[in-house]
Amino acid sequence: MDTGIHNTSEIGRLRKVMLHRPGQELENLVPEYLERLLFDDIPYLKEAQREHDAFAECLRSQGVEVVYLTDLVAESITDAAVRQEFIRQFIKESDITDERTGERLYEYLAAMPDRDMVSMMMAGVRKSALRESSGKLGDYLGALEDDYPFVVDPMPNLYFTRDPFATIGTGVSIHKMHTVTRNRETLFGKFIFEHHPVYKNAPRWYDRGHTSSLEGGDILVLSPEVLAVGISQRTREDSIDTLAETVLTKSKTFKKVLAFNIPKTRSFMHLDTVFTMVDRDKFTVHPNILASITVFVMELDENRKIKIRQEDGRLEDILKEHLHLDAVTLIPCGRGGPIDAAREQWSDGSNTLAIAPGEVVVYTRNDVTNRSLEEAGVRIHEIPSAELSRGRGGPRCMSMPLIRDDV
Repeated sequence: MDTGIHNTSEIGRLRKVMLHRPGQELENLVPEYLERLLFDDIPYLKEAQREHDAFAECLRSQGVEVVYLTDLVAESITDAAVRQEFIRQFIKESDITDERTGERLYEYLAAMPDRDMVSMMMAGVRKSALRESSGKLGDYLGALEDDYPFVVDPMPNLYFTRDPFATIGTGVSIHKMHTVTRNRETLFGKFIFEHHPVYKNAPRWYDRGHTSSLEGGDILVLSPEVLAVGISQRTREDSIDTLAETVLTKSKTFKKVLAFNIPKTRSFMHLDTVFTMVDRDKFTVHPNILASITVFVMELDENRKIKIRQEDGRLEDILKEHLHLDAVTLIPCGRGGPIDAAREQWSDGSNTLAIAPGEVVVYTRNDVTNRSLEEAGVRIHEIPSAELSRGRGGPRCMSMPLIRDDV
């Protein structure tokens, strides 16, 4: 059965990818609520869109089909019943407790064409917009009256499409996100993988209804047999247990899960900020993990139950062993220097998107790391990032591969 998904490697030739072009949600960022919405700064929307368009065009110029999250969600609203369920679920997960406000919000969204409605859900709904659409005095004096400016918070992190769900083999994991702010993003994945004509048959490796957090930036598909997952600030060990059991028992190719124990800090946020695969035997790395790292190897025993063993050692040796490589080249962010590495790690110098073996998309701003990649024989495609990088994510974070060639 065709599931619309084929992703058995980090580096196979990229054929189809899902992006989200930043929208009005960035215009709904205000200084007082940046921490609540997981941002450090406010990107300038028009420039962020120009940079994102350059990213998409870079991919298209290399033969990659680009599809957009907003379009896929709108295409998943296949009939009136699905539309009604979608709006009701969105309102419920937006924590609207006042019945009158909930009904006004339903009417406001339901009056829009599908794509406009999806964009508004992503952008957040201002109280002023709901009042103005009402024409009722009660909406000025009731539950919409307090100083907080939104009925529904914006989702400014959505342009990092890597996190709410992940494609693994021919299936998908839809995630329980670490923060309330981002957990609503996974509702879009739920409807795509339940109703979209192309993707509704994809097997589910993990579901957003689980109680433990799992995020896509912590998942690396190292080979058709080896999946890597980070035990991180945002992905918990019990969610990895669940994912590993499902993938190892139900997928056709995966034989082991490597659970990397990484520091639980914002600078190490996800596994893909620690290392990414750029070629069969080449990886970008955060210099702080070059000395030693702990990995838990998860496999099935003869009774098809998970068995775990701990390995402590150099990342280079661990990758060589499990990927059956004679040698591994590790390319430290910022050449490993304390100043250059810290600066370029902040703007995701290690967060590369491989579009083919030895060929990656990177931010132009990470000049020191980019030169190191070229010296290691990696072909780079540089994209502008003055505004996109303010969200603390790189090209890998901004992309969700749907189809890759096998390596």
